[in-house]
Amino acid sequence: MSLYRHIPFLKAVLLHSLTAFGGPQGHYGMMMKTFVLKRKDITESELIDFVSFCNMLPGASSTQTLTLIGYKRGGIPLAILTLLIWITPACIIMGVLSFILDYYEDRAINIRIFHFIQPMAIGFITFSAFRVYKLSINNTITRIILVAASIITFIFFKSPWVFPFIIISAGIATNFSNKRIPQKEVRPKQIKWGNILIFLTVFAIAGYLSETATKHKWANHKAFNVFENTYRFGSLVFGGGDVLMPMMYEQYVVRPNTKQILTTKRDVLHMNKSDFLTGSGMVRAIPGPVFSIGAFVGGMVLRDDNTIVTQLLGCLLGAIGIFLPSLLLVLFFFPVWHNLKKYAVIYRSLEGINAAVVGLMIGAIMFLIKDIVLVNLHHNLLLLLADMLIILGTFSLLQFTKIPAPYIVLVCLLLGVFI
Repeated sequence: MSLYRHIPFLKAVLLHSLTAFGGPQGHYGMMMKTFVLKRKDITESELIDFVSFCNMLPGASSTQTLTLIGYKRGGIPLAILTLLIWITPACIIMGVLSFILDYYEDRAINIRIFHFIQPMAIGFITFSAFRVYKLSINNTITRIILVAASIITFIFFKSPWVFPFIIISAGIATNFSNKRIPQKEVRPKQIKWGNILIFLTVFAIAGYLSETATKHKWANHKAFNVFENTYRFGSLVFGGGDVLMPMMYEQYVVRPNTKQILTTKRDVLHMNKSDFLTGSGMVRAIPGPVFSIGAFVGGMVLRDDNTIVTQLLGCLLGAIGIFLPSLLLVLFFFPVWHNLKKYAVIYRSLEGINAAVVGLMIGAIMFLIKDIVLVNLHHNLLLLLADMLIILGTFSLLQFTKIPAPYIVLVCLLLGVFI
């Protein structure tokens, strides 16, 4: 791979990592603007395909989507570089937070500047849904899937299984058509079996070493625990940060205080409630992947050892552990997915899957707008009006102007200073 010719792309990834607010749904809108419409690294159809595929996998879906964009441009080496550039800024911010949290007299960090980020993210999602709608919704069955997926997503937005369930169900629904596969030769991709072997081997070894280290009270057993915990979360979590946060809360806040742990005096990783809530709130306010909370948690649970090196190791292990499964899974399964498209059952599924993605976006829009309305309706009607104007303004700027997405983010941040 000639790295030099990919430098403009990697610069775009870095800028994206510094300005991509709003969680996975907001990230997709920014990807549409930056990597599809502006840079043309992929087509709109390819982005839909990537998003659909990644929502069927466990792990960080927007991270996996961006990794696939790098993979499409330059193979595995560029995919890995893309991932590293994407996650590094957010992981550094969250890792630093684990060091400086004690210096805040008031643990409720003032993040007023980020107030308009959520409505801005809704504007990005709306823009992305509008663009994808024109490609994916073109007959009766796709319209039915769109409505059903939107309603189910709105009702069960925080359920871990809603996204893969909707996508798989939609794929089954469109298999009753007689749609023909275009007669064109699609070159099969080579399946990298090593990726899935690495994934399973690391999963097994991490679990064994973590349990052994705790049982025999190794001096550095908590480092093994951090990696095993975060690797397990990254391997099993469907539904993104909304599912990851409760799982981490149970692991680090609730479990250490259960009767079983207190009775056996097992030395497990733990955090206090206020620290965890501060970290989970902060990670939603910064740009980049929500899964970067792994770096924060890793640093927090190892800072009891009172050494900077140990805490830094916790941040590093937490970040590696939570993102490595996403990389290995997406690089193994995507060639499999690509090769399966030559079969009618898969090809016909794509029509329903793409329609379901639009429904997921619309359901997310409705859910997030509901949150904004409920928060402000009885407290600050002017702020509610401002939020609605930000949504409309963001969509309009994306749809009708060529203003780069990062500038829109900067304006929304500056507006937050004045509320």
